[in-house]
Amino acid sequence: MDSYTLVKTLHIISATIVFGTGLGIAHAMWRAHRTGVLALRRFGAALTVRSDFTFTLPAVIIQPATGFWLVWQGGFAWNDAWLVGTYALYLLAALCWVPVVFIQIAMHRELARDVPDDARLGRLYRWWFALGWPAFGGLVVVFWLMVAKPSW
Repeated sequence: MDSYTLVKTLHIISATIVFGTGLGIAHAMWRAHRTGVLALRRFGAALTVRSDFTFTLPAVIIQPATGFWLVWQGGFAWNDAWLVGTYALYLLAALCWVPVVFIQIAMHRELARDVPDDARLGRLYRWWFALGWPAFGGLVVVFWLMVAKPSW
């Protein structure tokens, strides 16, 4: 396998991990939160934090590294509209994801207390939920841009 194909494969796998793991752990957190059962909420928050650091973080780092290498080796113009759109949407997703990680940690810590503050958890959860939409929506469009490579 040549180096371009290997790096492209790593890029696709890491994109799949970012999106798939993100969606999976978001679903787990959402379902756990909606139960109202403290033990399940604790488990969901712990799983989410651990999964983000184990899977999502490495993939988030690999994505731009492999992406820039592919642009460079693939002979693409760095300022092609589809690439500029990709950079912007990936940055949007990252700007949403970073606070989400801190929110998840705060939720995990709050849930570890003997008597968690439900009002605080509700506020954190609403921010967590709201920030997820632009991040995932942006990544869906990034997938389309990567596949279609439109020439606007």
